[in-house]
Amino acid sequence: MRPASPPTGAGAIRRTVEEHLAVVLSAVTPVPSATVPLGDSIGRTLAAPVLARVDVPLFDNSAMDGYAARHEDVAAADAAHPVTVRVVADIPAGSSVDPPLGAGEAARIMTGAPVPTAATVVIPVEDTHGGFAHSQTSAIVTAAPRSEGAHIRRRGEDVRAGAEVAPAGIVVGALQATAFAASGVDRVDVRRRPRVAVISTGSELAPPGGDFVRGQIPESNSILLAASCREAGAELVSVTTVTDEDAAFDAAFTHAVDDLGADLVVTSGGVSAGAYEVVRSVLSDRIAFVSVAMQPGEPQAFGRVGDALVFGLPGNPVSVAMSFEAFVRPALLALQGRSELQRPTMRLPAATGWRTRQGRRQFLPARIDRADPTGWTVRPATAGGSGSHLAAGLAQAEAYAVVPEDVATVSAGDLVDVVLLS
Repeated sequence: MRPASPPTGAGAIRRTVEEHLAVVLSAVTPVPSATVPLGDSIGRTLAAPVLARVDVPLFDNSAMDGYAARHEDVAAADAAHPVTVRVVADIPAGSSVDPPLGAGEAARIMTGAPVPTAATVVIPVEDTHGGFAHSQTSAIVTAAPRSEGAHIRRRGEDVRAGAEVAPAGIVVGALQATAFAASGVDRVDVRRRPRVAVISTGSELAPPGGDFVRGQIPESNSILLAASCREAGAELVSVTTVTDEDAAFDAAFTHAVDDLGADLVVTSGGVSAGAYEVVRSVLSDRIAFVSVAMQPGEPQAFGRVGDALVFGLPGNPVSVAMSFEAFVRPALLALQGRSELQRPTMRLPAATGWRTRQGRRQFLPARIDRADPTGWTVRPATAGGSGSHLAAGLAQAEAYAVVPEDVATVSAGDLVDVVLLS
């Protein structure tokens, strides 16, 4: 990478990315929590650790279909010197029987069934002659168990009652809910989903499926923001598109904050220094409008109005996408009490070179080339580079590359930080 020349006009840059994110996160208070059934917890964040209610496994049980026996009775068995044991009981899964076992006796047992107290090993059916077909009264053991306790899952070997199964701050998915249920837990304490209102601004915006007159463009930011908020765990209470009229925006904003009780309002457009910046016009005395050293997405607005966090993002779709990733998504996760606020990051060599804007941290929608499984590379998602207006290229993006402020040019082969989107 080639370092950038000292930036010009640096006095206009009032915050670094880290400074702006710190301001955002300092304003966040997690939303309330509630105890809900497991089925209602999927996609929500644990507000408290989950503790096992029972031992897992709940009792000593068989890891194999086979025979529960005493180790000393079968320790010498091999193919040349098989050992015959007398079958005195049958224990299917779900059975509660605990048959006594004397010398030379065994119980036929199925996977998951409780192991008799007297048994010290389970002999897999594969290690007997003839299998279950010839085991009504006896079984011929042709291979000794490797040790005492072989093929027995011991009570509590996974987790003990009272031990932590999962910490607060993680999102509940299918695997987590399964672990909770297996631990005897049927209700968990989770944060409610943050209520979010999306307002896309611009008199030039028209529904994407319609016919367009000169000067109109398809409205896409509300689609982007609504989907991104849902993916981050939010509940959408309103998705609105308004013109650049102050009254229209003020009505939509007031409705979101006062009537819908939004925890977070995110707007697109109207935050720069143009003549029709409706968000700035209406909210300039209530939230801060700043320049952030990033590209795209330099103009940003943030503050709190009533109980709502308010984000004003730029209007170009790529700027909206990258601004959401840098600031809004971490805030949404923090509202839910999430312990990890950032996506996974890896370092990959650039497959091709590209330029960056000096003095700004670049957030570039990117594609990952996985053709060589031992050597992934990254490239811009669009042939046009990092332009904030190149919305169609977002369809190819599966990550974004982050290039430091002091780098002017990325060359092929340079290692680049890559944030994975999925």
